[in-house]
Amino acid sequence: MAKPLALDFDPIARADELWTRRWGAVPSMAAITSVMRAHQILLSRVDAVLKPYGLTFARYEALVLLTFSRTGELSLSKIGERLMVHPTSVTNTVDRLERAGLVARRPNPLDGRGVLATITERGREVVEEATGRLMAMEFGLEEYGEEQCRQVFDLLRPLRVAAGDFTDPGEGAAKGTA
Repeated sequence: MAKPLALDFDPIARADELWTRRWGAVPSMAAITSVMRAHQILLSRVDAVLKPYGLTFARYEALVLLTFSRTGELSLSKIGERLMVHPTSVTNTVDRLERAGLVARRPNPLDGRGVLATITERGREVVEEATGRLMAMEFGLEEYGEEQCRQVFDLLRPLRVAAGDFTDPGEGAAKGTA
């Protein structure tokens, strides 16, 4: 876990004040800096829970994704698509999970060149245990209530839509194009 800074002032608010004096008010600068710091804090909290299992959050997400699949296996390309990561990252993640005995690889019978990652029984045990611990600490968001977590999700959704992560079905209806 990251060492608390314990400053007697908010460095992001101070940067915002200084930025405003020099270049004018740009609330998006304070917002992005806050988001990036929140990412560091949350990743540190989650990684502290996952480390005893030999997992990072990326590896944990891959295991969870495999448990969500009907058969407990997915192609590496499908894993990359669902986790929104580069194929090289998927390969690295699956390599590490395989070395840990949490997944196995097998040729994809539907694609002669493709590979399927299959969660092992040990992988299922680890993901269940790790998930219980993550849920107990609210995935690092214990300072927020249920409604606030939903608001954060809703606030970040337009950014993900604009990035092309997915098409928002409500968007076309709102514009009269549905």
